[in-house]
Amino acid sequence: MNEQSAVIEQPVLRRDADGVAWLTLNRPAARNALSLGLMQALLDALDAVAADPGTKVVVIGGAGAAFCAGHDLREMRATPERAAYQATFALCSQLMTRIVRLAKPVIARVHGVATAAGCQLVASCDLAVAAATSRFATPGVNIGLFCSTPMVALSRAVGRKAAMEMLLTGELIDAPRAHALGLVNRVVPDGELDTAVAALAGQIVAKSPLTLAIGKEAFYRQAEMGLDEAYAYASEVMTRNMLARDAAEGIDAFLGKRTPVWTGT
Repeated sequence: MNEQSAVIEQPVLRRDADGVAWLTLNRPAARNALSLGLMQALLDALDAVAADPGTKVVVIGGAGAAFCAGHDLREMRATPERAAYQATFALCSQLMTRIVRLAKPVIARVHGVATAAGCQLVASCDLAVAAATSRFATPGVNIGLFCSTPMVALSRAVGRKAAMEMLLTGELIDAPRAHALGLVNRVVPDGELDTAVAALAGQIVAKSPLTLAIGKEAFYRQAEMGLDEAYAYASEVMTRNMLARDAAEGIDAFLGKRTPVWTGT
C-alpha cells in the first residue's frame, strides 16, 4: 500500500487553515454512510480538535458526491442482533452529543444529499451552509424504520410541524426549503460553497474563543429550561463572562475604537 492510498482510506480527513479544522467524511463510494468506523473516527477527530488551542471553528463536510447518506445499512444488516443495533445507535448518539457539547462552533458544509443520520448530522451542527443543489430527508419511514434518533436533532432545529412532515413522509426537500425551515443557515451556488463556508468560519474565528465556548454551552443549556430558570442561568453566565479578561479587553477596545486582542481568558 502506497502513502497516497493510505491517506485515501482514512475514514475522516483533516485539514487546518486559519484557525479552522476542516473535517471530511471520507467514504465517497458509500456516500459517506456512517459506519461504526467512520463514526468513531469522527469522534476521535472532534476530541483532537477539542484539545487543540489553535482551532477555533470546525467544519464538517463530505467527500465525493454526497454529504452523508445516513447509517450504513449494509453493515447493520450484516449483524442483525439487538446488541449490534444498540451499539450503533449509542455511538451515533454519542457523536451527535459530542458536536453539541464541543466548546467550539461546528459548521456543516452540505452538498449532494444529507439523509437520515446525515440529516441528523446537519441538524446537530451549530450552523449549516448548503449548496443550492443539496437535498435533505429523513426517509426511514419508507423502508419501515422510523428515523427516531435523527428526530431528536431535527425536532430541535426546525418547528414541530415541519419535523413531523419530514419524518412521516420521508420526502426529499431542496436547499431553499431547508433554509426556510431553519435546517440550514445559508444556501449558495454549488461553486461558491467552500468560499461561503470559509467566510462564515472566518467571521467566527475573529471572536474571543472563550466567549464562543461560553456562549455555545449557554445556548444549548438554556434552551432546555423554563423561562425563569433560563433567565436566572443566563444572568449568572453573563456575570461570569463580564469578569473574564477577554470581556474587559473587548469592551475597552470598543470604547477606545481599536481592535481587541484576545487571550482566551
